[in-house]
Amino acid sequence: MIEIKNISKSYIKGEKIIDNLNLEIKDGEILGFLGPNGAGKTTVIKMMTGILEIDEGDILVDGKSIKNEPYEAKKNIGLIPDSPDMFLNLKGIEYLNFIGDIYQIENSERIKKIKELSEKFDMYDALNEKIESYSHGMRQKIVIIGVLLHEPKNWILDEPITGLDPKAIYDLKVMMKEYAKKGNVVFFSTHILEVAENLCDRVVIINKGKILFLGNMNELKEKMKENTSLEELFMEIIEDD
Repeated sequence: MIEIKNISKSYIKGEKIIDNLNLEIKDGEILGFLGPNGAGKTTVIKMMTGILEIDEGDILVDGKSIKNEPYEAKKNIGLIPDSPDMFLNLKGIEYLNFIGDIYQIENSERIKKIKELSEKFDMYDALNEKIESYSHGMRQKIVIIGVLLHEPKNWILDEPITGLDPKAIYDLKVMMKEYAKKGNVVFFSTHILEVAENLCDRVVIINKGKILFLGNMNELKEKMKENTSLEELFMEIIEDD
């Protein structure tokens, strides 16, 4: 479970990018995080994972404060960032072993997981190539594999589908559903509203650092017009704001 408690963030004094935001992400659910460009989605994710400092409030990851117990909190997080362009001078297998070392994954278990996940994402034959030679989609895949190696209790994804081929998108969505069914948190931001509509247990819509809506699709449709797509509902909420 992730508990976001009254967090705020300002880059310029007096101008809050995130304004007193509260949110609870429950074990076993897929929560979609929606909003227009500049709404504050990536800023929230960076605070959730300890990349950015929180100006006000706190975030608890399975009861551990990301501010006061960052090491313990981060052990239970797996982050897929919005850009996969990292560790470009390493080979794919070197990157995965680096992640395995960080999370102290036993060698035989590590070898098994790397083989299983790299074959699922059609990356096994590319593991001995440098990440800088990978396409954007391949870089995204190697980051996803690295995140899943230690089976984090809380899986946080920032625009994870960007750059993936149709098979990888399908595989990722199946894995997200399976991951949540095991009692884990799956929290992801996306611009692809159809994916959120078909995949999420609940959705959050934010704009200007504030939550405009939190609930399931039925609640969203009850709030707005009947027989309306998520895209139309989204645009109506943003325009009202």
